[in-house]
Amino acid sequence: MSMFVQRLLDAPKNHLKAFAFGGLVVAQAVTGTALAAQADTSPKDGIAKVASAEAKNTAQALHAPQTARRVSAQQLLKLAESQVGISENSAGGGTKFHAWYMNSPRAAETVARDGGTIAGFANASWCDMFVSWVGHQMGMDDTVGSDAYTVEHAKWFAAHDRWGTTPKPGAVVFFNWNGSKSVDDIEHVGYVIKDNGDGTIKTVEGNTGNGSVEIRTRSTDTVVGYGYPSYAG
Repeated sequence: MSMFVQRLLDAPKNHLKAFAFGGLVVAQAVTGTALAAQADTSPKDGIAKVASAEAKNTAQALHAPQTARRVSAQQLLKLAESQVGISENSAGGGTKFHAWYMNSPRAAETVARDGGTIAGFANASWCDMFVSWVGHQMGMDDTVGSDAYTVEHAKWFAAHDRWGTTPKPGAVVFFNWNGSKSVDDIEHVGYVIKDNGDGTIKTVEGNTGNGSVEIRTRSTDTVVGYGYPSYAG
């Protein structure tokens, strides 16, 4: 029996909650308000799920520390574009990007900064969660950043001297649909695939169209600015 499971066995029954994200169950010993709907299982059933290899592997993957590494813009974009077609549920959530963000240490940090609750991310706008998820999967948290709030994410790039107005493949692009160039007015975010050379850019974005990951063509008139991750090559 693992030490984690033994700790759950020893915990008071009312501290055991099971949470489901994307069909995968992650069990936590928690206090206070639940972060998501409680699974309809007995503590015994919950412990059995924790002990399953699938649940343990999922929990490890969600929280595994990332070792900084450099990949090319093309490698990152290949991953981002492979997510095209993933859509939210009728409540505006339910994607793996929501699940990952809610279970990441960054969620608690952004709640402390902005207020609200971690549960509030379950059906929140997820364009920046998508951008952050892609960076995390590539091991580039330190240079892509991680956030759920586009304004603060843009300010993070600026604070790290990685902010500008030139579209480049792999750049994180921030939008305002009314043409404002103020960082405080940013409404949306995605990745630049390429500069089309005609006043438009090709992008890959989450939470666009009907709430999906899609490839779009955008006018540069709607761009507030670009954040530049550090890529290899």
